[in-house]
Amino acid sequence: MITAPLTQPKKVAVMPAKTRIASIDLLRGLIMLIMAIDHLRDLLHFGHPAPNDFQTTTPVLFFSRWITHFCAPTFVFLSGISAFLAGKRRTKDEMAGFLVKRGLWLLFVELFIINFATSLDPLYHVIVLQVIWAIGGSMILLGLLVWANLSPGVIGGIGLTIFLGHNVIDLLHNKAVDTGLLWRLLLSGHGFNTPDPIGPDRFLLVAYALLPWTGVMLIGYSLGTLYTKEAAQRKKTLTIIALSMLAFFVLFRAFNIYGDPAPWSIQKDPMLSILSFLNVTKYPCSLLYLCMTLGVTILILAHTENAGNRLARFLIVYGNVPFFYYVCHWFLAQAITIILFFSTGHHMSELNTDKTGFPFSPNNSGLPLGGVYAVWLLLITCLYFPCRWFGQYKKTHKQWWLSYL
Repeated sequence: MITAPLTQPKKVAVMPAKTRIASIDLLRGLIMLIMAIDHLRDLLHFGHPAPNDFQTTTPVLFFSRWITHFCAPTFVFLSGISAFLAGKRRTKDEMAGFLVKRGLWLLFVELFIINFATSLDPLYHVIVLQVIWAIGGSMILLGLLVWANLSPGVIGGIGLTIFLGHNVIDLLHNKAVDTGLLWRLLLSGHGFNTPDPIGPDRFLLVAYALLPWTGVMLIGYSLGTLYTKEAAQRKKTLTIIALSMLAFFVLFRAFNIYGDPAPWSIQKDPMLSILSFLNVTKYPCSLLYLCMTLGVTILILAHTENAGNRLARFLIVYGNVPFFYYVCHWFLAQAITIILFFSTGHHMSELNTDKTGFPFSPNNSGLPLGGVYAVWLLLITCLYFPCRWFGQYKKTHKQWWLSYL
């Protein structure tokens, strides 16, 4: 008797389970907390003195600003690594679609939620494009490259070309006639100066030029491949990259060779000369700014994979839910600013009328720098428990919308 062969069960592809890498969450949590120092200083520091004005600044004020330079590059870079890791659980088309949709969502958040949180202007007279715009726009461009089926190595090569070369283009721009809004959106930006008119009593302020930040994200995406290798090899490679970037920064900055449009110079005392050396350009982000910040970031990333102490666990709470923290911290910071404004005897007639600034932060209101740090401790403490709750919620729930938060 001939029997039919048994039908083999079909193999079902199982996507890798979602895992979180502690060193990434730790570093992300650290820079999210540091970021709040800068925002509270902008809102609350009495008189709003300029940290990089060497005629009036102090080392404490300068470094209160300087330390926050690490936030945006770190967050964009880690977003690139996270995008690669998320892609391991999705097909190419699924990942490309996810990146584009999440990028569009972030653009919406920047335009309508963050702009309202910072200006408290429901009529949106001035739209400011900051770090969320840079991340969202970069995700869209990364999604298109993933959709084009480019390998992480090729994507990293494109990112490195932008990373190393964007200051060449910026130098050409500085010597030429202004080439318009598109140029500022992509390459030059304006920092927080000179908004572009986009309609009657409506302005667009491009604080973050897109392409230099896209280069950072693409490099992060490419280096995400290191998380498929042995931990020892990953640590060694990341350390070499970090030290190379820091050496490049020191050498090129020391001789003012290339990479920053604002050369440093000897000042009237050694401390101010050090501050001048470290006073690199963020708007638009220069090559040396990125080397200085990402060199430190990658070095920390390489050496914190086994961190498990109490401080690490504390930081990871915030690093698990960075978007949630970012949105919440703006509204809480503004609420504290409003309370302080009225509780110190100020009135509506004293509001800051500059629509690009913070309405409840006139120069005659606020706290000394020590008070700003005290409020910072209050803010991060208040947000600890909501962040811990939401982090646990995300771990125990699988709704689709959670991947966008």
